[in-house]
Amino acid sequence: MHFLGYLASILIGISLGLIGSGGSILTVPVLVYLFQVEPLLATTYSLCIVGLSSIAGVISRLKQNLVDFKTLFIFGIPSIFGVFLARKYLLPAIPEVMTFGKSILVTKGHFIMLFFAILMLVSALSMILGKNKKEQEGIIPIYGFTLMIVGLLEGLLTGIVGAGGGFLIIPALVILAKLPMKKAIASSLVIISIKSLVGFTGDLFHTTVDWSFLYKIIILATLGIITGNYLNKKMDGAKLKKGFGVFVLGMSLFILIEQFFFSNLIK
Repeated sequence: MHFLGYLASILIGISLGLIGSGGSILTVPVLVYLFQVEPLLATTYSLCIVGLSSIAGVISRLKQNLVDFKTLFIFGIPSIFGVFLARKYLLPAIPEVMTFGKSILVTKGHFIMLFFAILMLVSALSMILGKNKKEQEGIIPIYGFTLMIVGLLEGLLTGIVGAGGGFLIIPALVILAKLPMKKAIASSLVIISIKSLVGFTGDLFHTTVDWSFLYKIIILATLGIITGNYLNKKMDGAKLKKGFGVFVLGMSLFILIEQFFFSNLIK
């Protein structure tokens, strides 16, 4: 299982390098199911893995002048603040055990995995069903209050589950800010890297980290991102995105089934 986990770590990076999203949402399931890491700790590890491995993608995009720095302030700062709030206040506020009715017992770990599966499901459907519109040249990016609010909400949601949030950031930047797809992907990687590292830094004060384990995953994910950056120039990103969406859909359904029927969720 660990061997499969290491292979999946490379896939995490390849996805981030290819389409700027998707890889981070696989990190927690890989850690939980292939490395048997406890769900809450897996969200902390995920922030570190995604944050550090994304740097390779950020450097590549900066060299290509694709990063929209105004977006980093309008969307990125509220997103980072949202992650801080989620890790500092929302996550600790979730009860260790929640009961619904007389027969359903939900632990904090169950809740995190179920919430994560729902986000994966939304991400998968957006990748599979999303239309690939041709980008129009000369459109002026839009920076407004709505983009700030969406950034805050995205940070809150992804902060709880330890995901980078590219599957939410990219659509927001394309639809709300009217950024071209390549700039949206590049800006997304920068935001993902910064906010993930901020979230992880906050967790360090109350978490014991197995650095020897994390280093291996980070190195493999970084190699994956470098590979993904290269493949991005050679392959059809639209087809890859839909194919990856199908894979994420399968993963989300697996987690939902596993949590409901094989994890003693119902007592």
